[in-house]
Amino acid sequence: MTTPSRTTHRPVVAAWRIGWVVVTVFVVQGLVSGLSFVPILLLWSVIIERTATGSVLRLVAFSLAVAPSYVLFAMLLMVFSALSTRITGWRTPINAELRITDLSWPLLNWVRYMVAIHLVRFVAGGLFRGSPIWTAYLRLNGARLGRRVYVNSLALSDHNMLEFGDDVVVGGDVHISGHTVERGIVKTGTVRLGDQVTIGLETVVNIDVTIGSRTQVGALSLVPKHTELDGDAVYVGVPVKRLDPGGSH
Repeated sequence: MTTPSRTTHRPVVAAWRIGWVVVTVFVVQGLVSGLSFVPILLLWSVIIERTATGSVLRLVAFSLAVAPSYVLFAMLLMVFSALSTRITGWRTPINAELRITDLSWPLLNWVRYMVAIHLVRFVAGGLFRGSPIWTAYLRLNGARLGRRVYVNSLALSDHNMLEFGDDVVVGGDVHISGHTVERGIVKTGTVRLGDQVTIGLETVVNIDVTIGSRTQVGALSLVPKHTELDGDAVYVGVPVKRLDPGGSH
């Protein structure tokens, strides 16, 4: 008698959890977007108050305000989004294995965290990637980054799973993720880059990777999961292999 009861209740619980996630995502992201748009509305209201209806001056003022308004909205979105994930506690669980069909709360919190990251990436990433502003957003959103970190990629996810030292350079379209999905299970692992590490263009760095200080990983390379690369070395290839003669890889 207990098995049918559990079978009956499982879809109900799953539907409730999915519905709750959808609602909370819309509410939180709506608040984040709304708060980010408030200063733009104030700016536009000032333009309307100080210019006549249908005047050339109003047209010119609005035309000049479009680009700054978008930049300001994007910057505020990064700040409020990162603050919202801190307040809600939405994060990628550390060193976890989460079965998707279980729809556990840690898994659903990870989903909501990824939604927030993707929204900022879509709206603000093209403007600020490769700049100190993008690095500041990553740090505010959970990444533990050293000084003078340069990230010219939008394909970094699970920010709270990233630990970079000082003077790290991440090239364009590099993919660094703190999660992978295998046979219906989400697995997570921290990615650690030492001081003065350089990751070449379009390289993929998988979960649970540690790269020693002053190491360079060449473009179009693959660093497999659960890998530790030596410091003071050069690695290239799919999967990566050490190039310098003294290497053991």
